[in-house]
Order: sequence, then C-alpha cells, then structure tokens
Amino acid sequence: MKKNSSLVLGVESSCDDTAASILRYTRNNTGDHSEILSSIVMNQNNLHQNFRGVVPEIAARAHSERLDTCTEIALTEAGIMIDDVDLISVTSGPGLIGGLLSGIMFAKGLAHGLGVPLVGVNHLAAHCLSVKMVHSIDFPYLTLLASGGHCQFLIVEDIGIFSRLGGTIDDAPGECFDKIAGFLGLGYPGGPHIENHARNGDGNRFSFPKPMIERKNCNLSFSGIKTAVKRKTEEIIEKKGGLFSSDINDICASFQKSVLEVFKKKSTLAMEIFDKKYGFPVSNYAIVGGVAANKEINSVLKQTASEKNFNFWSVPLEFCTDNAAMIAYLGSKKFFSGDYKEEDLIPKPRWPLDLKSKPILGFGKRGVKA
Repeated sequence: MKKNSSLVLGVESSCDDTAASILRYTRNNTGDHSEILSSIVMNQNNLHQNFRGVVPEIAARAHSERLDTCTEIALTEAGIMIDDVDLISVTSGPGLIGGLLSGIMFAKGLAHGLGVPLVGVNHLAAHCLSVKMVHSIDFPYLTLLASGGHCQFLIVEDIGIFSRLGGTIDDAPGECFDKIAGFLGLGYPGGPHIENHARNGDGNRFSFPKPMIERKNCNLSFSGIKTAVKRKTEEIIEKKGGLFSSDINDICASFQKSVLEVFKKKSTLAMEIFDKKYGFPVSNYAIVGGVAANKEINSVLKQTASEKNFNFWSVPLEFCTDNAAMIAYLGSKKFFSGDYKEEDLIPKPRWPLDLKSKPILGFGKRGVKA
C-alpha cells in the first residue's frame, strides 16, 4: 500500500445502479485530497420500467452480470490496470440483500486475488460524506439525506458519528416521486419526470396536504401526500375520462410544491436545533441523496439556508444518485483512519447511522429500519 497516494476502487450495488469508480486518495502533512479518476454507473431503468419500481431479484441478477464490465470500464477511463489498485471499498448496507451480496462477493474475490485491503462501508454514510468529497467543509455540519429509500435530518459529527434530528415516519420522498410518476404514466425513475412536468405546471391549482408540517420536530411524513395525489388523479380521470397534459403538469407542480414546503419548514427547525447546539457564527447545511438532484428543491433550500445564516452545499448531479465514487472516498477515509472492521463486510439490509436515537420506523428480524 502506497501510504501517501493510493488508487482506490469503489464498488456500489445496493439497489438498482451498478457502479464502479477509481479514486486517487492522497494523504500528507497538510491533510488529505481525493481526485475522482472515473465514475461509471450502469442503471437498470429499462429492466424495472414496467414494474414502476425495483424488483429485487431482477436487480441482483443484473448486478452479477454487470459488476465486472462496470469495473473494467472504470479502470479504462481512469487509465490504470487492475494491478494498480491499492484498496477496494464496497457498499455492504443498507440495501437489497441480493445486490449487496453480489457486490461484496465480487469485491472479496477481487481483493483476495490482488492481495489488497477491502473495506465495507455504509451507503447512507457515503451519501452524507459525499459533500466533503467535492467541497472543503469541516465537521460538524447539518445534512438532509433524501432519497428513494431514506429521508433523515442528520448532524454529521465525524466520519462515522451521526446524530439524527428526525426523519420520515413512513414513505421516503423519492419513493413517492416514483409511485406518483407511475400512476401518472410518466415512467421510472419518477423524480426527473415529475420535475420536468412541474416546470410547465401551476403549483397552486391543487392543494395537497403537508403532513406534520406544524409539529415542532424534524420528523416528516409523505404517505398522505402520495395518497391525496392518487385520489385527485383518479377523480380527474373519472370526470374527464383521462388526463390532459395540463392536468399532469399541474399535479406534478402542486405535489412538488407540497414536498418543498415540508422540506423548507423542517429544514428551518433542524437549523435552529443545530444553531442552539453549536452556536457557530456561520454553519453548514447540505442536501444529499437522489432527491438532491431536483433543481427546484435545491433552489428553495439554498434560500432557506441563507435566511438562517447557513452556507448551503450540494453535490454535482452525478453524485446525488447512487455512485461508487462516494463509496471509494468513504472507504479511503475509514481505512487510513483505522476506523473499519471485518464485520463491516457482512451484508446489512438495514444499517442505521445513529445507533443511539430511538428508531423512527421500529425494527424487525433484520434489525432497526432507521
């Protein structure tokens, strides 16, 4: 292992994106630096399109078929050979068990063959740290992690130390975008479709609910919004015999507006809690995860942060959704700080970031959900 500069292979297969990345991680007296040499993502949208969501068995098989090809492309784009890799980092949770197993077994075999270390990382932690991968900000900072499977307000205190302020008690926002796009006939994944249609719609035409918005905590709920949108859609279809393009645009705009207002109100509360705890002259607020790719959400939360005297941070579009660059980055940080263990390579369908807080969604045989 070259201690001052290492080439790290990241592998991601937690849901429906097969991803591989090569990252150059440099560590010296002045700190550390990361350079993303390649980041390849092979999505499975065409495989799940007809099901309006991810089918775990199909996703797992696709990962097994694509991991080697994806890695080869990442190596070629980075201009290196497989023997040049010094460290491998792989997602080991949370996620779909089949996909996690595919990625972990692939990474284990590769690491054994190359004789290099292997680090398992938490996919959610990688999202939270992705903002440090592309920006120079210090711990602690406030983060809204919003994706297809998760939604939490977290204080990121260090590489592996998180304090949850609140989160969704039911559906994740990205899941609602997908389901609403599904019954509007817009396709999968739903986020980009709804955002595009919302640009041409009237967000004031329909008044969709904003669950829990008046509660003085950072918990959220999106299931009620999704149900209300579905009922309104069915009502319009029954009345008109179908949906006109203007109806679809207005539904998307009105739905997005409700989600935005919830995010804005709860982000304000989270910032007030953060301020009370730390009292920094200027603090940092970041949004990460797939929902962070929504430009309107970014714009509104950037303004909200400015009003509360917070710097606003997000990551480029290609690093909002699932990717292996953030996996390689967090694996590097964990390896060189010695903050990793063998048990991290056990696939974990559930893997909460904050183990001290009371579970929001309860727990089952697989462990705590969130």
